[in-house]
Amino acid sequence: MPAASQAERAETFRALHAGKPFVIPNPWDAGSARVLAALGFQALASTSSGFAFALGRRDGETSLDEVVEHTAVLASSTALPLSVDLENGYGPQPESAALAVQRIGEAGAVGGSIEDWEADEGIYELELAVERVTAAVEAARRLPFPFTLTARAENHIRGNPDLDDTIARLQAFEAAGADVLYAPGLRIADEVRAVCEAVSRPVNVLARPGLTMAELEAAGAQRVSVGGALTWTAVEAFASAARRIYERGDFSGLASDPPLDRLFA
Repeated sequence: MPAASQAERAETFRALHAGKPFVIPNPWDAGSARVLAALGFQALASTSSGFAFALGRRDGETSLDEVVEHTAVLASSTALPLSVDLENGYGPQPESAALAVQRIGEAGAVGGSIEDWEADEGIYELELAVERVTAAVEAARRLPFPFTLTARAENHIRGNPDLDDTIARLQAFEAAGADVLYAPGLRIADEVRAVCEAVSRPVNVLARPGLTMAELEAAGAQRVSVGGALTWTAVEAFASAARRIYERGDFSGLASDPPLDRLFA
């Protein structure tokens, strides 16, 4: 078992948000978590889409029980702080968001995110969205360590790229006590800058191929995640090599064995 206690990881995670901007990559299983830790990253965040893929499903098709089990696996795989993608909290009620936070905290996570969207209902009305963040914050504060709660405004990846509404939501989530604010899908540095200037809490930004870390830092981002993108990068390499084998009997796409002795040390 990793030597760092959950309380120590929680304090480390909090300190990261007060220091230099950092990347928090998203593993989809224990092996990818260990590789990212070996490469030197300072914290990890789960990916709901990557985890669903690992189970042979689409994003949004996992249960809270499955995510809690996944949390325990990731948390025990490395000594790094772990934040968990809780989607909408596995239910529209504020109580659902609170329960999700409580359960992943008990499973080893030191942070987690709650969205203001679900497939059936779409974007929640602001009042309900704030109630859900408030309940999640209250659940986080009841844990015996400083759990870092991230509140997400989903507009920009759910067909409503209304920056003013996104900012209003993030400001309301900040007032409700969220520790980190996150609007996935911001497309350009000016949008990132507008969000970061409108709130006083750390902002997480979803990486995009057209924006560098330096540009995101300059725009005010404190934390940069990659979502499911590392999963899809791995899947594309896998599918490409397999396609060549199937279509042409070409094994040239197969890589040599990775240095697991070093990566899993």
